[in-house]
Amino acid sequence: MIKVAFCDNDMSVLGELIDFLDRYRTKYNQEIKCATFYSSLELLAEIEKGVRYDILFLEILLPNANGISIAKEIRQYDNVIKIIFLTSSSEFAVQSYTVGAYFYQMKPISEEKFFELMNAAISECKKEQQHSLILRCKGGITRIDLDRLEYCEVRGRTRLFHMENGEVLEGTGSMGELYGQLSQYEFFMRPHRSFLINMEYIRKISHKTITMKNLAEIPIPHGKCSEIKNLYLKYAFERKQVFLS
Repeated sequence: MIKVAFCDNDMSVLGELIDFLDRYRTKYNQEIKCATFYSSLELLAEIEKGVRYDILFLEILLPNANGISIAKEIRQYDNVIKIIFLTSSSEFAVQSYTVGAYFYQMKPISEEKFFELMNAAISECKKEQQHSLILRCKGGITRIDLDRLEYCEVRGRTRLFHMENGEVLEGTGSMGELYGQLSQYEFFMRPHRSFLINMEYIRKISHKTITMKNLAEIPIPHGKCSEIKNLYLKYAFERKQVFLS
């Protein structure tokens, strides 16, 4: 389900965007939820509550507000949303990309251009969703690229996501809950009740520990070493990563 939001202080523009979206839904048989905002303050209030949208069409020239500053506030809560600026001025085109804008569209927008932008943004959303995880953490909402997730550990109710670049993201929840979400991906293994690892980042497996590429050591429970080695070897053989001499 794709969620789209429109924010503009011109009711005629909001009406036009809603009409375009209705026609888009019909033409492409897409299930899309839509929210409209006449005030940027209402939009920010929803995002601050934790409401997430996939795509946002945002006017830059708003009363008592600048779309760029609004986007900066949104990015404190959500690094994932695709922001498409709609405006009658080209003045902020360069600035728009400092807040990770997906596109900068001059008004008036045609139905053809609206459809083109929706197709591109939805395609990008679906591609990202295939190998990613949406994480609600202290810094807001962010998308984790699963190919870059080295391992995850849980301490109490805090989950720590260790990325390949050394970044550590914090979230809440149980390891069982996370494993349920990621068990469909063949490259994840749960060698210990408190750890979930990406087998692409295994450096070495010894009797008591798994050493990751970042040199972190994951404990192996007593009696599970053979099982873990077999799981890893099966994965490596299927990926053609093991060569015997």
